Amino acid sequence: MKKHLASAIFLIFLVQNICFFVEVEAGDGFIRTRGIHFMLNGDPFYANGFNAYWLMYVASDPSQRSKVSAAFKQASSHGLSVARTWAFSDGGYKPLQYAPGSYNEDMFKGLDFVISEARRYGIKVVLSLANNYESFGGKKQYVNWATSHGQYLNSDDDFFRNPVVKGYYKNHIRTVLNRYNTFTGVVYKNDPTIMAWELMNEPRCTSDPSGRTIQGWATEMASYVKSIDRNHLLEVGLEGFYGQSTPQRRSLNPNFDIGTDFIANNRIPGIDFATAHAYPDQWITNSNDQAQLSFLNNWLNSHIQDAQYILRKPLLITEFGKSWKDSGFSSYKRDLLYNTVYYKIYSSAKRGGAAAGGFFWQLLSEGMDSFRDGYEIVLSQNPSTANLIAQQSHKLYQIRKIFSRMRNIQRWKRAKAARRGDWTGSNRGRRIGN
Repeated sequence: MKKHLASAIFLIFLVQNICFFVEVEAGDGFIRTRGIHFMLNGDPFYANGFNAYWLMYVASDPSQRSKVSAAFKQASSHGLSVARTWAFSDGGYKPLQYAPGSYNEDMFKGLDFVISEARRYGIKVVLSLANNYESFGGKKQYVNWATSHGQYLNSDDDFFRNPVVKGYYKNHIRTVLNRYNTFTGVVYKNDPTIMAWELMNEPRCTSDPSGRTIQGWATEMASYVKSIDRNHLLEVGLEGFYGQSTPQRRSLNPNFDIGTDFIANNRIPGIDFATAHAYPDQWITNSNDQAQLSFLNNWLNSHIQDAQYILRKPLLITEFGKSWKDSGFSSYKRDLLYNTVYYKIYSSAKRGGAAAGGFFWQLLSEGMDSFRDGYEIVLSQNPSTANLIAQQSHKLYQIRKIFSRMRNIQRWKRAKAARRGDWTGSNRGRRIGN
């Protein structure tokens, strides 16, 4: 009885809040935003997703592509709807871009395959365009390229300031967005399989803790992306650290300052939704599990509230996880962290709030031991965590279904009213009966 009563109350709440899903875009397959919600073909969209940075890298070798297909198949069977992955590999071993403006076609074909497989399994992708860190090249590689061409640079952070480096990066944006997919025949900027572009994975500029450098760079690059592609959503790639625009929130940060600003950066025109990461085991390493969970709860609460009431944009938790390399690790402790993240997202989503999904770090297929980093989930080998993931997918799907049903009821009522109006109008002035 209690269960039915709760369901009835939930439905009443949804009916009262259905107005924000009326009169939406046509069904072209692109995910868009409407206020604090993602929309897909007129219905709300919730993203239970995963990270798999390795997809392009592995798919560049045709003999290894079965691992990519297996990952998407397993993800789909657990209801996962979005994959976040790298659309960069700058210099070094097996690069996508081996010199500024010079590209490795085999690697690009790997990315083509990734997008085509995502499409095949009904999964959207978020593509990150650069890395803050040295792995896969990152901002350091861009700065080295510029230095070798005569620029006098002394910091990797010059990635965000130097006009030559920014020109290299803009060229990469233009090249990726205009890429013709050799598997699907669709140019990337026209492909609804892509949910969003990400400017950079975890941008940091420690040389300017004021935040002005990142703010200026993200403003410039967001404008540039939108000048090429108006179909897709765009996000910065932020971890969620608060900056000088909200001094009252800075006490929530871990004890370091990296030059980003969750509020100011996400207010930039052209940035469509907010992101945050959640790694209490990395950020407050000297604290116990209870303190880390307490931090996580506060971190999620504040970002969900700020996305909803200050930014008025959707929020995705685009990375979270717990490493088995941590002292005292157990699957139970990892599941507790997943449960915390998932519950916060679900609680917001079912109220029509700004939290719209989370992407765990990271999904691997079987036989990929060299990619294990402590955070990996192989769905067939981690049954308790895989079960949590599938449950969250189902819960978010149910919310979407209920909202869709409510929207159809509203549409039916409007159509019925319109028909009644037409009938009344066509019979106005006629005598009825004798």
